[in-house]
Amino acid sequence: MMGYGAGLGFGFGGGLMMLGWVLLVVGLVLVVAWAIGKVGNSGPASTGGAPRLGSSDAVEVLRLRFARGEVTAEEYQAAKQTLEGER
Repeated sequence: MMGYGAGLGFGFGGGLMMLGWVLLVVGLVLVVAWAIGKVGNSGPASTGGAPRLGSSDAVEVLRLRFARGEVTAEEYQAAKQTLEGER
């Protein structure tokens, strides 16, 4: 029985297998793109979150905490003077 099926020689099961492989490849590309985005994340400038270790100095961390309201103006000034005095 030649030509039976979808007309492409795959039949129904072969077409599903091809669709499965396409979805697998697309999924892998998306996972790799997501991983590259996570690794390339530079910290506070791109996420608004806390800086990654080693990416900024203590004064920058203090400035971010003050901006988020975690420390008062007096605490900020005292800590900034202490940190700048250690340099």
